[in-house]
Order: sequence, then structure tokens, then C-alpha cells
Amino acid sequence: MAQDGQSQNIDALMAESRTYPPDPAFTEQANAKPGFYDQDPDEFWEREGRERLSWFTDFTTLKEWDRPYAKWYLGGKLNACYNCVDRHVENGLGDKVAYYWEGEPVDDRLTITYADLQSRVVKAANGFKSLGIGKGTKVAVYLGMIPEAPVTLLALARLGAPFTFVFGGFSATALGSRMQEMECEYLITQDAANRRGKPGALKPTADEAMDMAPTVKTCVTVNRTGTEVEMKDGRDHWWSDVVDGQDDDPKSCPCEPMDSEDLFFLMFSSGTTGKPKGILHTTAGYLAGTSTTHHYVFDIKPDTVYWCAADIGWITGHSYIVFGPLVNATTSVMYEGTPDFPDKSRWWEIIERYKVNVLYTAPTTIRTHMKWGTEALQKHDLSSLKVLGSVGEPINPEAWIWYRDNVGGGKCPVVDTWWQTENGMILVTPLPGLTTLKPGSATHPFIGVKAAVYDEAGKEIPAGEGAGYMVIKEPWPAMFRGLLNDDERFKQTYWSQFSDAYLAGDGARVDGDGDFWMMGRIDDVMNVSGHRLSTIEIESALVSHPDVAQAAVVSRADATTGQAIVAYVTLKDGADGSTEKLAELREHVGKEIGPIAKPANVVFADSLPMTRSGKIMRRLLKDVAENRALGDTTTLADPSVVNEIKQRAESDKDADKEG
Repeated sequence: MAQDGQSQNIDALMAESRTYPPDPAFTEQANAKPGFYDQDPDEFWEREGRERLSWFTDFTTLKEWDRPYAKWYLGGKLNACYNCVDRHVENGLGDKVAYYWEGEPVDDRLTITYADLQSRVVKAANGFKSLGIGKGTKVAVYLGMIPEAPVTLLALARLGAPFTFVFGGFSATALGSRMQEMECEYLITQDAANRRGKPGALKPTADEAMDMAPTVKTCVTVNRTGTEVEMKDGRDHWWSDVVDGQDDDPKSCPCEPMDSEDLFFLMFSSGTTGKPKGILHTTAGYLAGTSTTHHYVFDIKPDTVYWCAADIGWITGHSYIVFGPLVNATTSVMYEGTPDFPDKSRWWEIIERYKVNVLYTAPTTIRTHMKWGTEALQKHDLSSLKVLGSVGEPINPEAWIWYRDNVGGGKCPVVDTWWQTENGMILVTPLPGLTTLKPGSATHPFIGVKAAVYDEAGKEIPAGEGAGYMVIKEPWPAMFRGLLNDDERFKQTYWSQFSDAYLAGDGARVDGDGDFWMMGRIDDVMNVSGHRLSTIEIESALVSHPDVAQAAVVSRADATTGQAIVAYVTLKDGADGSTEKLAELREHVGKEIGPIAKPANVVFADSLPMTRSGKIMRRLLKDVAENRALGDTTTLADPSVVNEIKQRAESDKDADKEG
């Protein structure tokens, strides 16, 4: 990975980085107490499995590990829906709020208690059952951020029906291929989703996708916006017709006992090339891992109001909007729309209205708010916040500090979490009240997570001595159990490069204190004149410039250097994307990292292409850099952004070359 001058520069940046020791007052009340990491991992996970989950039949064996195959909580039987809903109502928590749901229209709000949630879930389960869904039936879900989304997942879990939730921004091809691969028999969708004040159609996309997936015989559609859609006789049913008249007595639809290793759901990877990977997650280990990390990482208390501002269509939403928080009987916020509708105050209004204690979001979203400035933020009372979280990609130190100082009022610990779709749960993270925080560092592996950094020969790189491949050497409860219909790909992709460890696909380094610094995907490492440069490091250098709001870096082929660096930059309000600014940014990167890291091209853009969950689509930017036809843009929040960047890149190309 990173070599020579680059490594020295990272060491210098680390040495200069601010650190934030735990606040003693926070430590005194924290869930994770001093000595937390001294526990025996197996004893810890056995205790958490029993204390955090309710079992119909207790497990007899904690785990089996026959690399690369793991099993957890063997012999146990349980049900995810029972653990998320029914037992809380039985234990007297029926009146506790499960979700404060807020639609994008400003006055569209619901308060859903655990008793309300149980009623909705039982009715949905009975409705689904009336259509023939039962244990083992494979179901696709294609919904936006509406209450029916968690209700659907819980109802399917109640019945023992494995599902795949496909993000509501995906194209018909993406949805159809996933349904076909899983051999889904049913699809749950909606007419349209609210997006910046306008309905974005989902049902027409679903119709096209079903034409590609002949196994799907039945579709249930939620009428969210009143948009007129085609309903095919014999196949299509309105949610209201299927669900609303059903019995909501839990005894009318008991929770199906599931084996600890029964398939829970499939999450297809959103890889940029090749066939998407169908990642298999099973029941008990996933529930134990997500609920345990949720409890400790976010310091969840009985009265916590928690907001994971992701989309349920991604693994973050599965783990930390639905299953982890509900197992812990947490009160969560769900929001349907964008952060800037009807204006840039929307998030801060939500936090103030519900007195949110924990906010968990992506670095790209944080940097977007940085670009917008603090004017809207300062008009709202955010003093209820106690913990801030970051997820999705490494967060640059400048965004980390801005997040803490402006959103968190300079007092909230920031937990920068590292994990992946395959992981199911957070693997590397600070623990608030326990960890000395470093902006930009994910700090420590969670208890029982045996993480390391290897060189290409499979030798562990000592702390402070360079970057390499992020690996995990022992199994963890929520880890995926394989890939759908592709055992060979499972072994080859994740377990073939190193004989004794799981290859995460990310680059990392460990500093002299033993803290992990994530460097982005291995395939986001560029080779420029023989120097291997991390895109995330160059992006961080660019964003450290006071005029830069966001940056995305990709490579393009270059006859001289092998690869050349192309930077796409959005400037803060008031900054001018002039030729002088372009030269200034190149020099800034050269000073921060070294002359070899200066971008060959800098393209100024009003905004960067992002998915609706806030992830920058670097694949599309690489298409622009390589002058290729643009790939699929259907997941973008604003598809027009890429064409605007392409036009600007063409007009700026000659000026860039002169530099």
C-alpha cells in the first residue's frame, strides 16, 4: 500500500492530529466501562447472546469455526420479530415510542409505539400469509423510507420468510437481476416515493423488473403518493386491500421459531463491475452482533432518542435503523426525504423537535452540511445530542472536527465506525466515554474482532510501520455466511489471498498507539509513476483547504505515469473556481502529501454525483475522467450532475493540462 514519502506524511499528519480524551462525566455513565476490552471475547458474546436476545430454545454451543465457514449460537431457536417487537409489548413497553416517523412533506408525521408497531406487523404478516407467504418463501422488498418498510421486514421475519431489500433508487435492471438471482416469488413495493417535493415513481420500475424475473408472481403495492400506476390483474394487489382488514392479535399469527443459522436475509453488493454478490446473513449471530454494538457504540439508554440517517435499503439501515435498535427497545427517528427539503434546516428541525440524542450519518452528508455552512444549524437547539456517529467511508479530520464542534456543540464524542455489508455489524470503532478520539481514525476493533494489517506476503505490519491490507483473523457473530449460489467466489474473493484471515478489501494502517486508520478500498489505490497513492488521503488533503467543501479523487490512464490523478472539487460559498484557485489546490496537495500527489486535472463542480444515501459515485467520475460513456446513473439523487461535470471537465481540460 502507501510507501516512502506518503507514509512519512501520514505519520506527520497523525502526530499533528488533535486528540480528545474521554470526558470523565461521560465515562461515569457510559455503557462501556474501563476494563471492557479485558473480557474474554467468548464469554462476552455468550453473555450478550443470552442477555440481549430471547430464545424459544437456548443455544448449546457458542460457535463453530471451520475456515471460512462460521456458525454461532448453535442449537438455539428464536425469531427476529419476537425479539424486536412482541417481547417488548409483553414486558410492558407497549406505550414506548418505537419510531418517530417524519415524511418529506413538513406536516406528515407519525408516532409509532411498540404496541402500534406490533399491530401493524401482525396485520401485515396475516395479509402476506393470505397470499401464500410462509416459512422459506423468498421475497423482494423495494420501498422508500416509509413506515411500511420496517413493518414489512418484521412481518417477513415473523413468518420466517427470507428477504432481499433492494434500495428504492436502484434501476429496473438492478432490481430484476436481484429478484431473479434469489428466485423471489413475491415483491413488496410502493407507487412512488417523495423526493424534494416530487413523487419519484417506483411501481413502473418494479413492473419492468418483474418482466425480468419470471419467478415473481405476486406484487403488493403501498399507495404512498396517490400516483397513478398500472395494476395487473392476478398479480398486483394494493397494500390496503391485503393488510388493512387483517387481525392484529399476535396469537392469530405466532412468530415462527427459526434456527440460529437459518437464512435471515440477502443483501446484494452494489459493486461497480461484474455480477452483484448475494451476501448471506443468518439470524442469531446477526441479531446479537447488531444489538450489542448498537448498545455500546452509541451508549444507548432506555430513554435515548436515536437517529440513523441512512436508508433501510443499505446494510446500515438493516442493522442500525431496524434490527439493532428494535432488539434494544430503542426509540428511533425515521425521515423519508432529503436534508434540504424544503430548506437546509430540515435535519436540525427534526433533531430539535424530537430531542435526538444520537445522530449516525455519512461523511459525505457531513461535508454537504459543511458546504452549506452553519447559519441554518445555529437557529436550532441541538443541545440534546450526546453522541455523533459516522459511517460509510473514512471521514477526513476536517469534517470530523466540524461535525463535533458545530453539530455536537464541542461536547459530543464522535464514533467513526468501520464495517461493511459482509460484516453485518460495526467492527472497528471508538467507544464513547472509553476511547481517546482521533479525528479521522476508527481507533479500536470491537471486542472479539481480531483485526490486523497485512503486507502482500501475508505478514502482519507492525504498528506505526506502514499501510497494507485490512484483515480479520477470527469470526464475529454477524459475519456473512457466504455468497448466494457461488461458494467458489466466496472463497476466492475473501479467503484466498491470505491463508489465515478474511480480506476486507480495504486498505489500512495502525499508528503507534494501536489505532486503525482506514484508507478506502484497495481498488481506490492509484499507482502513479510507481507510487501507490490512496484516493482517500488525497481527498482529505483537498478538503483540508479552507475553500474546499467536498472532493472526490479518481484515476485515469496516462501514457507517461501509468495513472494520473483527477480531482473533482466543490468549493464553499464565496470561493471562486478560477485558474489561480486550481493552481493553489495543486500546491496545497503537494505540500500536504508530496509533489507526486498533485492532481493532473482539477474539475470544479457545483455538486458531486451522490446516491440517495449520500455515497459519492466515484465510478461515474472515473467514466468522465476516462472519457467513457457514462454508466448507470439511476441511483443518483440528481442524475443531471454528472452531465454538468462532464461538460465542465471538457471545457477545463486544456487549462488543466497547462498546469
